[in-house]
Amino acid sequence: MIYSNNKVKRLLKSELVKRGIKTVDLVELLNQQGLNETKSSITSKISRGTFSAAFFLQCLSVIGCSKLEIETYISTFAIAAEPIVEYKTNSDEKE
Repeated sequence: MIYSNNKVKRLLKSELVKRGIKTVDLVELLNQQGLNETKSSITSKISRGTFSAAFFLQCLSVIGCSKLEIETYISTFAIAAEPIVEYKTNSDEKE
């Protein structure tokens, strides 16, 4: 399964919601661990979904998430491909 920034962002946000942790709470928890984050920096990272794996794990750790359930799903997106067909050429007809 391929994980996009959007998927990882939703995973983090859902864990925060499950625990009733707001962004301001997350900032305080991270700062207690020696990280220098601001509410705007956290809000920006999470809304864009562009944060490092280290940041993701730090967030999960400070909110007390020791186990993460990752949903799996089968994509209904189908890729259409042209069938492999051998085309006759002029040189084939001469043989």
